[in-house]
Amino acid sequence: MPYYESVLIARQDLSTQQVEAMAEQFAGVIQSGGGKVAKNEYWGLKPLAYRIKKNRKGHYHQLTIDAPAAAVQEMERQMRLNEDLLRHLTVRTDELNLEPSIMMQKPSRDDRPRRSNFERNDKNSGDSSAKKGDE
Repeated sequence: MPYYESVLIARQDLSTQQVEAMAEQFAGVIQSGGGKVAKNEYWGLKPLAYRIKKNRKGHYHQLTIDAPAAAVQEMERQMRLNEDLLRHLTVRTDELNLEPSIMMQKPSRDDRPRRSNFERNDKNSGDSSAKKGDE
């Protein structure tokens, strides 16, 4: 069976539980069509790049799917009919990625670039010496 990743954006006025229930409903459509949902991730309430149907934020949710094309088409049909969804996108992939997505990985403190003390002192000393000379 082919593999798919589907990301949906739900309205901001829904609760997290309602969004989870909606995702479970779509997962049930996949299961009734002979497929399975390998990964089900809720990414949270995030701001949109632009307003969609008067909404500035949306609940993001991702489904990683292993299902026949007919089951995915039925899921997309039901997504189009659902008034609580702002947008959805389903993409076919070559393999299932069961690791947590980048949205779920929290960046650690070690991944950030470090500023050395020299850079900090250099910036501060340049500003303060110009002010002392003007007095």
